[in-house]
Amino acid sequence: MAWLVLLLFFGVAVVLPVVIYNRLVRARNEYRNAFAQIQVQLKRRHDLIPNLVESTRAYLEHESQTLEAVIQARNHAAGLLESAASSSAGNNAADILSLAAGEHQLSAALRNLSVTVEAYPELKANHSVQALTEELAGAENRVAFARQAYNDAVLAYNNARETFPASLLADFFGHKQNAAMLQFDDHAVIRHAPQVDFRR
Repeated sequence: MAWLVLLLFFGVAVVLPVVIYNRLVRARNEYRNAFAQIQVQLKRRHDLIPNLVESTRAYLEHESQTLEAVIQARNHAAGLLESAASSSAGNNAADILSLAAGEHQLSAALRNLSVTVEAYPELKANHSVQALTEELAGAENRVAFARQAYNDAVLAYNNARETFPASLLADFFGHKQNAAMLQFDDHAVIRHAPQVDFRR
């Protein structure tokens, strides 16, 4: 009977902390991997935008303010993405909030460009512009899926960190704070890509 009590104590004192530690590490690695996927998709989106701007520039020479606003918003968002990526793979809440705000500004600038493009039938008929806007719409959809996967992984990590008995050991194991979710101000902007209908 004494050996059973000793075995039970050993299980609680040694095995349980190891299981908790491994669970926390696995959950942290999963949300970091999910953030890396967001990074890939946002970078792809950012890389498409200069091509779209250049394709429309010849038609929109007198709309240079709109084009510049898109490029400035794109550069700002790309810088915020680098900052968030370099801060523990998306574990800095302030960087995640800044990234979300930057992406919201970029989406607003793209909506303005879409409205401007609508006013130019010859631009709407341009095959390069059509192809780029379709690629950008696809990128927007991939961003939405990657963001959802990231937020799901963050939720799993935060739950693993906050539930008992892990909550007693999480700080000791170096898991001192929750991971930050990526919430866009305008969810519809990311769920539904800016669309330009060239077929009218």
